[in-house]
Amino acid sequence: MREIAIPYHTGTMPLHVEESALEAVLTAHIHEFDPGKSEEQLVEEALANPIGTPRLRDLAADKQRIVIVTSDHTRAVPSKITLPILLREIRSGNPKAEITILIATGLHRATTEAEQRKMFGDQIVDHEHIVVNNAFRPEDFVSMGELPSGAGFYVNRLSVECDLLVAEGFIEPHFFAGFSGGRKSILPGICAEQTVNENHSFRAVSSPYAKTGVLEGNPIHEDMVAAARRVNLQFILNVALGEEKQIIAAFAGDMEQAHETGVEFIRKFSQCPAVKGDIVITSNGGYPLDQNLYQSPKAVATAEACCKEGAVIIMCCGCADGMGGTHFEKLITMGTPEEIEAYLSKIPSQETIPEQWCPQIYARILRKHEIILVTTYLDHEMVRKANMIPASSVDEALALAFEKKGRDARVVVIPDGVAVLAVQEGGEQE
Repeated sequence: MREIAIPYHTGTMPLHVEESALEAVLTAHIHEFDPGKSEEQLVEEALANPIGTPRLRDLAADKQRIVIVTSDHTRAVPSKITLPILLREIRSGNPKAEITILIATGLHRATTEAEQRKMFGDQIVDHEHIVVNNAFRPEDFVSMGELPSGAGFYVNRLSVECDLLVAEGFIEPHFFAGFSGGRKSILPGICAEQTVNENHSFRAVSSPYAKTGVLEGNPIHEDMVAAARRVNLQFILNVALGEEKQIIAAFAGDMEQAHETGVEFIRKFSQCPAVKGDIVITSNGGYPLDQNLYQSPKAVATAEACCKEGAVIIMCCGCADGMGGTHFEKLITMGTPEEIEAYLSKIPSQETIPEQWCPQIYARILRKHEIILVTTYLDHEMVRKANMIPASSVDEALALAFEKKGRDARVVVIPDGVAVLAVQEGGEQE
């Protein structure tokens, strides 16, 4: 019997599976990478040697109003480490700069003060000017024309009115934007509801290029890059994270060049051959990405890449924050996967419903695979309404899956489905 720790909420959940049934355990090699330096050293070295730009302290020297865009409570950006270093770097070049920290929420709920203290530390919350983006407050946004897709570009006015725009974040594979990080701090991060919705429209998410690990030809990525250029995102600090969400690499400088360098690092250490199974078990990497069901398709899409025809997917997702969105909840429970997909496919891009991309992804996968959702926080009746099968432990879920697929079913385990980039033979992303 093999015991495998599956990330769940703020800890792990044990999976017990017979060695004879185990086809493969897929993990990102990034979890084995040892930079040989402290997290602070990695960040400071990246800022001291930016890619494609002068140092941030030099860029800040003659700027009065500076905005730093950072991630919200749903992302594991280690801002307690990165933000103090970024602030020091800026103030070493311009001690009198007026700095605003703008929290990029996308369409998520507002980040609470308690969450800010957990993310940034008391020192920053008590002494820095922090603004939380609210995508649903039209007066906070200005129009910046149209994006390549034709979508209207409405962005938080603070990013347009400042003299220097900086962003921090982290890079990992993303199931329809290709990779997170870089330009994604702007779109969807600090854009108005209508811009985010159109970027995440049924048509855009349905593109064959809108998938994990793909940037070239990806219409979602192309609009994101155009948006970041339009507001003159001059400098980014992006990090790569290890298994304990610790910084293992840092990339700073030009929004595109630094991000591309980080992407190649992530691709090198996250990529692994896709192995097909009858039962595929995964998680969203634990907290904070597994705090609601709305975020969970990220790992489910990775599991899909490793599914044989008719395979069962087991998704471990704490959902301590519930479903994660009222629009998502309404859409995912409105009918069968076929009915959901048919309904969403008829919605014009300009009329995209907030959060519809999540039920779209789920409907696509649920048409082909049953999903057993392991959660101890989300009401199991709600799980059933969302077209999934509830379970309270991953062992319980595995027993259910064996009942469906037979005792000779082959099991593939992807402990952290967000960190893995599964590729088929020939090197193409699944």
